[in-house]
Amino acid sequence: MKFLKAFFKWLLILVILLIAFLYIFNYDYLLKAVINIYGRGHTTAYLDDYTVFDNRIVEKGDPQPWPLHRDYNKATATEKLESTHNELGTVAFLIIKNDSIWYEKYYEDYDKDSKSNSFSMAKSMVSAMLGKAIMEGKIKGLEQPVSDFFPEFSEGMAARLTVGDLSSMASGLNWDESYYSPFSITTRAYFDDNLRDVILGLKVVEERGQYYKYLSGNTELLAMVLEKATGKTLSAYLSDKFWKPLGAENDALWQLDSEKDGLEKAYCCVASNARDFARFGKLYKDHGQWNGKQLLDSSFIARSVTPRFPDSPQYGYGFWLSNHRNKEIFYMRGHLGQYVIAIPEDDLIIVRLGHRKAIQTEGDPHSSDFYTYIDETYKILKKNP
Repeated sequence: MKFLKAFFKWLLILVILLIAFLYIFNYDYLLKAVINIYGRGHTTAYLDDYTVFDNRIVEKGDPQPWPLHRDYNKATATEKLESTHNELGTVAFLIIKNDSIWYEKYYEDYDKDSKSNSFSMAKSMVSAMLGKAIMEGKIKGLEQPVSDFFPEFSEGMAARLTVGDLSSMASGLNWDESYYSPFSITTRAYFDDNLRDVILGLKVVEERGQYYKYLSGNTELLAMVLEKATGKTLSAYLSDKFWKPLGAENDALWQLDSEKDGLEKAYCCVASNARDFARFGKLYKDHGQWNGKQLLDSSFIARSVTPRFPDSPQYGYGFWLSNHRNKEIFYMRGHLGQYVIAIPEDDLIIVRLGHRKAIQTEGDPHSSDFYTYIDETYKILKKNP
């Protein structure tokens, strides 16, 4: 009994010392990570983690339900597609053909209204919000300096940093894009209660606008610019300019860094469903028009889905790009294999949401499951035209 008392006494002391160490050396965000992620058996963020964070509502307006195609769900998935869904934990798969839902299937307990984390698909939404702010004159253009909004970026190389550099991933910021290391700035940004200070502490350490380098910090800083330029929270601006006009059928949730006056985790974390995520694919496919209204400037969209750098043809401004099957493809992409894939040539949108993605090989910016979802969709369409 004395041994057990001594053991628990020293264990308690060690826990207290560990917690004190985390606070002293500014790693206290790891406590939140342990409670919300690692302590729940996950090694990284997960689809339903929005339920354990503070969120702000992205309000819907008058719903505009997607039409169902006359051949709705008459087709069946190929064996390879179904096995991929099972292997990678797909929860939603949707094919929209000629602006009507042609095929959809849900797994586990998910349905058409179930929310799941968008992860980095939110980056495309933030880029769309940039286009809208430019369209409204709240931001002068892609070349407007970030220093116009934040004097912290007014000296040295930072003074030349533009909002377009942030959207196209060409900032030169000192950011470590590591999702699984508990000590990376990406992990800190996911759990820290003061995301603004984290972002304003970044430095431009390489010349901006020279080449593509994917950094989530770019999008968070861009979101802070948008917040200042529009005078609205990110959630309110997304709701007013897109979620409501696009006729989303459900409110969405956007994760915050903290409850009081929280800042949206703009590089990720809009919780919604396959049908409502798909609306951004249609908006961009249709050059910014929705129900006869020009919600977003077509020239901005054209630039968004065109590579900024010839050496990085996989990315434009907020959107991933591919020419798989000799077709011009742009898509939204998120951690663990969240996709909204648009193929304008065939008036086709593919949405996949799920728990895991396939391994990404070195030298290929697109993972193998991305190709699978497209190839198997075309096989289904060929069998069921």
